Amino acid sequence: MEERLQKVLAQAGVASRRASEQLILAGRVTVNGVVVTELGTKIVPGRDVVAVDGKPVLGPEQHAYYILNKPRGYLTTVRDDRGRKTVMQLVASVPERVYPVGRLDYDSEGLLIMTNDGELANQLMHPRYKIQKYYLVKVSGQVSASDVEKLRKGVELEDGKTGPAYVELLLSGTKESILKIGIREGRNRQIRRMCKAVNLEVRRLIRTQIGPIQLGNLPVGSYRRLTEKEVQKLKQAVNRGGR
Repeated sequence: MEERLQKVLAQAGVASRRASEQLILAGRVTVNGVVVTELGTKIVPGRDVVAVDGKPVLGPEQHAYYILNKPRGYLTTVRDDRGRKTVMQLVASVPERVYPVGRLDYDSEGLLIMTNDGELANQLMHPRYKIQKYYLVKVSGQVSASDVEKLRKGVELEDGKTGPAYVELLLSGTKESILKIGIREGRNRQIRRMCKAVNLEVRRLIRTQIGPIQLGNLPVGSYRRLTEKEVQKLKQAVNRGGR
């Protein structure tokens, strides 16, 4: 979004807005290497390079990559007009402007990638890049071998049959069971609907992995910056089509 140059300079701490206007009129400000003297000039913060007396004060926004362990009861959205809690409140101290990649249901927990890299975010969400996502799923009752096989092969939902899935029965009990499910699709509430299709009621759903990135022991409600190595692995996974 475009903003007036003097406003951007003031927000960057160069000078007050009035003083920034004087700097522009004096020909001391450049935008992308070109001297600007018009007060009505607008720029795009994060894209245009601004300098005062030849010294850069505002350059292209650096990409930032974080993971968040989302708790239950938070919306995966930037804002909510009904005043409900969003994941943005959990990353309020992050210095960069980041946003969530994809969705994680209000009642679901676990790994959420937060970034300002729009290209990578789109690739991670697009089905054609086939990024595998893994979930721990606690369900009521006992899970049969037949249930597991149906989930693996794909089940019929109202929006079509699901693709093949990775399904492992980690714990089988009469009162509750735990499954590990991996999918490459990203339909709305897909895991819950898959389980419902084989008469399994989901009691808890935790996303533990997206591509090569794992949640690990990150505390609930906490976040951390991805390492350069992790970012490279994530980009490589996209380039390999999720492999």
